[in-house]
Amino acid sequence: MFWKFDLHTTSHIDQLLDREDVTLRELMEEDDVLQECKAQNRRLLLFLSQDHCMQELVRLITTEPPADLEERSRFKFPNIACELLTSDVSIINDKLGADDSLLEVLYHFLEQDPPLNPLLASFFSKTIGNLIARKTEQVITFLKKKEGFIGLVLKHIDASAMMDLLLRLISCVEPAPLRQEVLHWLNEEKLVQRLTELIHTGKDEERQSNASQTLCDIIRLSRDQANQMQENMEADPLLAVLESQESVAGLLKNMFEGERSEASIVNGTQVLLTLLETRRSGLEGLMDLYSQGYERSYTVSSSILNAIEPHIKDFQQLLLDPPKKSAILTTVGVLEQPLGNARLHVARLVAALLQTNALSICQEWLKQLDVLNLLYYAQNLLCHFSFVEIIEEGRAPKPCTHLHSVFLSNPQLFQKCQLVQRILDAWEENDKIQRGNMGHLTRIANMVVQNLEKGPVQSQITDLIKELPEDCRGRWESFVDETLRETNRRNTVELVSTHNMHSSSEDDDMESPFPNDLSLQQAFSDYQIQQMTANFVDQFGFNDEEFTCCKERIRQFDDAEEEEDIWEEKEMNYATQAKSRTR
Repeated sequence: MFWKFDLHTTSHIDQLLDREDVTLRELMEEDDVLQECKAQNRRLLLFLSQDHCMQELVRLITTEPPADLEERSRFKFPNIACELLTSDVSIINDKLGADDSLLEVLYHFLEQDPPLNPLLASFFSKTIGNLIARKTEQVITFLKKKEGFIGLVLKHIDASAMMDLLLRLISCVEPAPLRQEVLHWLNEEKLVQRLTELIHTGKDEERQSNASQTLCDIIRLSRDQANQMQENMEADPLLAVLESQESVAGLLKNMFEGERSEASIVNGTQVLLTLLETRRSGLEGLMDLYSQGYERSYTVSSSILNAIEPHIKDFQQLLLDPPKKSAILTTVGVLEQPLGNARLHVARLVAALLQTNALSICQEWLKQLDVLNLLYYAQNLLCHFSFVEIIEEGRAPKPCTHLHSVFLSNPQLFQKCQLVQRILDAWEENDKIQRGNMGHLTRIANMVVQNLEKGPVQSQITDLIKELPEDCRGRWESFVDETLRETNRRNTVELVSTHNMHSSSEDDDMESPFPNDLSLQQAFSDYQIQQMTANFVDQFGFNDEEFTCCKERIRQFDDAEEEEDIWEEKEMNYATQAKSRTR
């Protein structure tokens, strides 16, 4: 009978709290201390919120543990302390946010000499970030009184946790008027200019990389939030500075001033690429594309283009004479002059600039047509992708008709760059040694054929083809009529066969929520290529800007997300938690 048993059990933590001499360390040794805390165990919360306990918890997350402890257990208590302080319990938040002495202990962590312990830095950032979201006014008031706060954060920008802290200040402050006040404060502290100054030859590469990533995240966050703002809301001052001609010119000056380094060029170009983004990248951007009816999410400011245009010659020179890299051994032999991350980013910048539909930019690049010459010859899949973007109007949602016309009708593309001859030669070479760029090559060839058959530059391209040497013209006609036609037929058959294999009569009656046309296939194909190139870069150690980490890094501390099943048995694995915090 159920009433014969007493199902009510007292937790071991309650039993410990019955003792007058119980210590904080004893409670932290208990496996269920975090569950009990989040379950609002009142006796436990009253104990933890005592002055001496709060001081000890803060000290644990800001002080290096003794070095003689076993590595496994060195950061056990700091980790538990951080979890308790950020458990989002009102009594702990209130105590920590209202007590200036506790905030002073936290702030003192920033006053240490670099480098910071990365794990302690993550504990510090998480704790301050929680306070920014939950006790916003108190914490912002405290930080604004500290004149050197931004300088100290930037001093430790080599720790990724400091990037998170800056982004929390930008994204986690509510309500909107207070957020605007914080943005103006950060702008008065010249946050953007100081981050830009870190992207400079001679600066530590890790600091350059983190400064660049912070600027990229600020741009994306600010643009996303600007899209959600009401019309009468004031513009984001940080974004306004970032998009100003003066700011972009300063970044470019840092990139090209003095001895060129790959780190400053790559990190600076990442910021430029983010400024030139017209929609979010990745699958999220693909979904936005359809939800907005192919309209661009953002418009590139003319001030950005005006600042970049004078440096087009500098970027062309980088393609021709990049920072020196050692030869590398590949499966096909020694590569004496590797493509390099700098040239890869410049190639992507060329494509991004042409996507902006700015005629002056296009004409300036045409003056430097050796860029296309170089991009085509580069034996690298990623460069071929950039070349396709340039020829194919940059894959813009709305075709850049006049840019497309300027490119394909330009005699140099067919004469100096010998586009047709190279397509034919590459195809014949692939019959002997298969390469990974044939999909791109097919798209380029189809683009030329399509504009030969119809379009605003049909007559110009027809004349250019007629001017080709007779043997080359014959090879081209044979290639189009036989080889390319068969390739397109085979690709179409494979695509249809794959579709039919997964379809059924019931599926045919259902209406798809997505447009059933070739544009979707093309968009998804582009997305796959984009993901492949991003993975390729990551695999070989490049520092790409394509990781969309803001939403993962900057959690909004949603109460619903914080709830846990207090009855679920979990083994507390400190090592896994610690690893997840460090990047």
